[in-house]
Amino acid sequence: MTLTGKLWIGIGALIVLSPLGLILPDQFKAGSAWGEWGGEEIQKMTGYIPRGFQRLSELWKAPLPDYAFQGWEGKDLFHLSFAYIISAFFGIAIIAGVALLVGKVLLKEHE
Repeated sequence: MTLTGKLWIGIGALIVLSPLGLILPDQFKAGSAWGEWGGEEIQKMTGYIPRGFQRLSELWKAPLPDYAFQGWEGKDLFHLSFAYIISAFFGIAIIAGVALLVGKVLLKEHE
């Protein structure tokens, strides 16, 4: 098996494991996944929202908020896990596609 094949198998395994960020906090009653806190959660934990966080949090709106499809926000853990896997797949596909395009452009410049 080629190195590229092993890489894609590893990436596929990570895609399938991506819902662990949802499942483990749910099983241990830990709230959100570590580091994925919104402003309200940070305020509950610390008592305030840092100014920079509050100001910059309005700058970007995710295409799939909470990695869920529109209307799936209240679905069960199985559906949300499926949405995590789909989000991971499309995110990796977009990044790989952009990397390949940039690589091809750079190769043409050096020919």
